[in-house]
Amino acid sequence: MLLVNAAPLLSLPGMEEDLLRLEPTLREAVRSGDAFLDEVTTHLIDAGGKRLRPCLAIAAATGGDGTASDDDLQGAVAVELVHLASLYHDDVIDEATVRRNVESVNARWGNLVAIVAGDFLLARSAEIAAALGTEVAALLAATLGKLCEGQVVELRSTFDTGRSEEQYYTAIAGKTAALLATSCRIGGLTAGRPRPEIEALTEFGRCFGMAFQLRDDLLDVLATDEELGKPSGQDLAEGVYTLPVLLALQDPAVALELQPLLGRPLGAPEREKAKAMVAASAAVGATLAAAERFTDQAAEAAAALTGGGLGRSMAALARGLLDDLPVASRE
Repeated sequence: MLLVNAAPLLSLPGMEEDLLRLEPTLREAVRSGDAFLDEVTTHLIDAGGKRLRPCLAIAAATGGDGTASDDDLQGAVAVELVHLASLYHDDVIDEATVRRNVESVNARWGNLVAIVAGDFLLARSAEIAAALGTEVAALLAATLGKLCEGQVVELRSTFDTGRSEEQYYTAIAGKTAALLATSCRIGGLTAGRPRPEIEALTEFGRCFGMAFQLRDDLLDVLATDEELGKPSGQDLAEGVYTLPVLLALQDPAVALELQPLLGRPLGAPEREKAKAMVAASAAVGATLAAAERFTDQAAEAAAALTGGGLGRSMAALARGLLDDLPVASRE
């Protein structure tokens, strides 16, 4: 699977050990005592994942200079629970059947169970954030609002081939970048870092998050189902026209053939045809260039971090984000 494995890219001492400590802490946080609910809420935890958001939170907290404190781990758990909850809810919206190469929660137990379980994860996250203090609690609440706003912006433009690039960027800033920025910020807050460093960490997370979503949207049209761990081309099929699609619609080489396919749900043959056209267009290079601009900005933000190797490690993470993209030519 083409997941971003942040721990080795960050190369911070103690990171692997802290992430090993995270796993039982994460499972304990969702344990209710009800066997059925516990099975549902740990379903995607057990399916794995690279724990990108908690990894960023822990890195921001420790900087590789020590072991994560209990508060640092709890902050990392809080952001991961928000992420997991969003996956439960997104799979209901998308009517997805596979997530992380396993059956999605909604496919296995139904939409109602998936929604309620996602709500339970959000409640647990809020409970943890409240225990970490009012600033962390307020930050997480504001982030949840941004996630919802980004989702609404996206839903309003479904099947709209006239969706603007501005609408696209507004949606991903809320849906993806906000939580990655918050992950970094919470780590800085639980560690008591100086305010200038907290702001630099937050800006790193925002820019990294924008690049991360652009990478994800490229993979949706370039990668295979097996590489993604879920059906590729799903956004295309469901009318979520991401930047590669919007730019392909401006490419004379494919626009005339691509445009008539869009504006409605796509079956498998049409989806594969549309994917192939987008993948063959100039949109891939243009989207990659946009992602690289954000990784450059993330690296610049990381450079403002002083002391230790955290700034260098985060800059390396940003620079390496796009390395595994299946793009034939990167000019």
